[in-house]
Amino acid sequence: MSTQVGSGTTESKQAPQIVPFPASEQPAKVLPPRRGIAARWSIGVGVALILVVAGLGVWWSVGSGTAVNYVTSPVTIGPIARSVGATGAVNPELTIIVGTYVSGVIQELSCDYNTQVKRGQVCAKIDPRPYQSIVDQGKANLAVAKAQLEKDQASLTYAKLNLGRLATLVPTNAVSKDAYDNAQNVYDQAVAQITFDEATIRQRQAVLDAAQVNLDYTNIISPVDGTVVSRAVTMGQTVAASFQTPTLFLIATDLTRMQVDANVSESDIGGIKNGDKATFTVDAYPKRLFEGTVTQVRQSPQTVQNVITYDVVVSADNSDLALKPGLTAATRIIVDQRGDVVRVPNQALRYIPTGTALGQTKQPRVWVLRNGAPTPVQVTAGLDDDDFTEIVQGALKVDDKVIVAEQRNSANGRANVPSPRF
Repeated sequence: MSTQVGSGTTESKQAPQIVPFPASEQPAKVLPPRRGIAARWSIGVGVALILVVAGLGVWWSVGSGTAVNYVTSPVTIGPIARSVGATGAVNPELTIIVGTYVSGVIQELSCDYNTQVKRGQVCAKIDPRPYQSIVDQGKANLAVAKAQLEKDQASLTYAKLNLGRLATLVPTNAVSKDAYDNAQNVYDQAVAQITFDEATIRQRQAVLDAAQVNLDYTNIISPVDGTVVSRAVTMGQTVAASFQTPTLFLIATDLTRMQVDANVSESDIGGIKNGDKATFTVDAYPKRLFEGTVTQVRQSPQTVQNVITYDVVVSADNSDLALKPGLTAATRIIVDQRGDVVRVPNQALRYIPTGTALGQTKQPRVWVLRNGAPTPVQVTAGLDDDDFTEIVQGALKVDDKVIVAEQRNSANGRANVPSPRF
């Protein structure tokens, strides 16, 4: 069948043909809907748990094949001493500070470092001329006062004689009553003048004594027998004693007896008392151990940067003069000690075998190696020091092997293979 279209042209009708899409224009495939985030997270956690369980299984299989070597130490009998450590300085037991009471120029200097001096020995001399002139002036003033006293005593003698004469003439009316009263007045004044002169003499004598004291102080003398350990003055130096006495020398009375001024912290001072034994070392003799005794625990606290310490004096013998003033001493003060006691190393009380539950044990215990296996033994601990602890009570015998540590080796000989610990 034909149909006329437009200006008379005809076109036959045909069935539609299916033309395939090009490969580049193929439609996308429809995918199933994606899973949620929670589902993916659960899958990841499951995989991680599987890996952890597998790793633990491997670890357990390796650890179960390890051998344990125990480090032991024998139970011994010996001394235990608890001590307190402190640092201090070595000083002479008595050090005298020699100063000057007067000011002036150092004219002579006869003492130096390490000089052995005797009591009363002159170590230095200050120029005495200014003080000598004051003494001479005082002596002159005293002589004038004494001369005035002699003059007034003569006047008193005459006044007394004159008063006596007039006293015999008054009853006969040979002299007037007024003349007698005048003589009495002169006598009383002469007596008062004598009292004044005597007081003036004492005053002038006191001034002279003070001037003589200042003159004597121009000689700087040693007040004790000892050794000069410090000299702080030189020849020709001017020293001034106006406000504060300057220190010229330090003299140690006896260098054969020394003391350590140890600074002990407030947490340790409670256990220290007079008579405690002490030992100390100094850097000058690192291999020598000096011994001493606590002679004083001073009550005065010392605060440095909010840290409170107390001065503990430890006296020591220094017959060989090995210790020098000012050395730093590392002191160990023994506050308690016991001898011939059953003791174990401190590590034995802290050791716990691998895989053993700690529990709530109030009483300490040690582990003893018996028949190749660790066996717990309950003990009662006593005094302890840095190395050992006293065993007051417990089923321990001398030479028992207490375990202080352990080392694990693998079956193939490799060391330090970890084993499970619960």
